[in-house]
Amino acid sequence: MIPFAEAKRRVLDSVTCVTEPEETIPLHAALGRILARPVVAVAPVPNHDNAAMDGYAVRTADLSSATPITLRIVADLPAGSHRSAPLRPGEAVRIMTGAPIPPGCDCVVMQEQVQRQGDQVTIPPGQHPGQHIRLAGEDIAQGTEILPGGRRLGAADLGLLTALGRTTVPLCRRLRVALLSTGNEVVEAGTPLTPGQIYDSNRAALRAALTLLGVEVLDLGLVRDDRTAIEAALQRGATEADALISTGGVSVGDHDLIKEILAKEGQIHFWQVAMRPGKPQAYGQLGKAHFFGLPGNPVSALTIYLLIVRPALRKMMGALPQPDRSWQAVFRGEWHKRHQHMEFLRGVAHQGDPPDQMPWVELTGAQGSGILTSLARANVFIVLPEKPLHLTDGTLVTVQWIDYD
Repeated sequence: MIPFAEAKRRVLDSVTCVTEPEETIPLHAALGRILARPVVAVAPVPNHDNAAMDGYAVRTADLSSATPITLRIVADLPAGSHRSAPLRPGEAVRIMTGAPIPPGCDCVVMQEQVQRQGDQVTIPPGQHPGQHIRLAGEDIAQGTEILPGGRRLGAADLGLLTALGRTTVPLCRRLRVALLSTGNEVVEAGTPLTPGQIYDSNRAALRAALTLLGVEVLDLGLVRDDRTAIEAALQRGATEADALISTGGVSVGDHDLIKEILAKEGQIHFWQVAMRPGKPQAYGQLGKAHFFGLPGNPVSALTIYLLIVRPALRKMMGALPQPDRSWQAVFRGEWHKRHQHMEFLRGVAHQGDPPDQMPWVELTGAQGSGILTSLARANVFIVLPEKPLHLTDGTLVTVQWIDYD
């Protein structure tokens, strides 16, 4: 049995980025995908000086710092149009937000500040050069790297790329992950249960988590505790996928066949980790695929996925490493830890009340590895170190946000 930190390090050290071949796809289909290389702005954004407010484009040379000045309105400039004639002394242009600044203008006065009568507008004192003008390149200068390679594209990123005129984007190829559940006691939802049977919640949860991550899922289904059937499913996954995830069959029972088959057909790098939940697990290599054998208990399976498997898959996808998402909070409640393993309790973090107080965290209820509600209700893991301890009201603990995407 190895410590949790060592297990995570071994996995991350052993996986490599699987990004070839690069593919270029339409921008509208790129949400959640990984950029294959940096994107550099080929033009400034905005590409022209423009009005930041509805109002009047004027020359500050015509204005007074002490008294109102009346100017003649010579044009109306809505967004999407432009004026090439320069503004002459004593003139003003009615301008809308986003419209290009006319030549000679160095100031926009908000419409709420002026008085207009016919083609005359009176400008109050106190205006200054550059007022309410967005300069060309103010958002993005030409030649600037705006998105790094390895970034997972979000909604704002797609808007930013569109603002640059991009219609396609270079992406790392989509990672393919095979998934299967094992066990004679597990059945598909919708099937009437007989005594001793349970529904296959593991595969449903992991398939959803993998979909949120943005990988292509090869669902190998539910496989009974039969050596031939399990070997066939594992071989298919090892042949057709970059990574292979199974649930069940990695403990020490007579029908736990996954570890035995992996030792025979592939390589086992480790198979027990000093953590709760999730001690029985296997990591190794089967064919060209990295293999993650997760336990059958639903909380254990999903916890290991979130803490060990997901970071490894992100690296394989070509994604940039994520920053540390752990912080300190005050524990409310009571918990007695007697073992030497690292423990990941499921909790709900709350903002301090009043706001100047520290955030606090409480358990989601019973913490058994078969109690899936404890994870479904949680927004954080409460991370307890590898030593016995007793948590009471006011104990300072480390918490880590639960991230799926």
